[in-house]
Amino acid sequence: MPPLHIKLGLMKNFVKAMDRNGTVFLYLQQKFPLLSDAKIREGVFTSPDIRSLLCDEVFERIITDDEQRAWHAFREVVTSFLGNRRADNYKDLAKELLSSYQKLGCNVRENPLSEFSFGLPSRELWFCE
Repeated sequence: MPPLHIKLGLMKNFVKAMDRNGTVFLYLQQKFPLLSDAKIREGVFTSPDIRSLLCDEVFERIITDDEQRAWHAFREVVTSFLGNRRADNYKDLAKELLSSYQKLGCNVRENPLSEFSFGLPSRELWFCE
């Protein structure tokens, strides 16, 4: 799976795990007024949207502790694993991401093909409840 698709999927799962009535969700609606509410609810963002959020200090201040842990893990995976270079500790980064996403309420299940997609550990994030 291409790195961009992984990044878009991880972002989608992150947003789907958020409280739809919370301040973070409302902030996303204000930050991206051209995106429909349905797209934001489903976590459909473009790569430039994600880059914008990765640099957004306000977004980082308003997310909850669990969301913050998952967001930092997401950022580490995007910058140190899905970019042009792979960090030596990429497996630890992926495990931290999976752990933090599980804590948000995301369902993680086994993916038999994950070892072929960028050397991810034996699990890959598929969907949130």
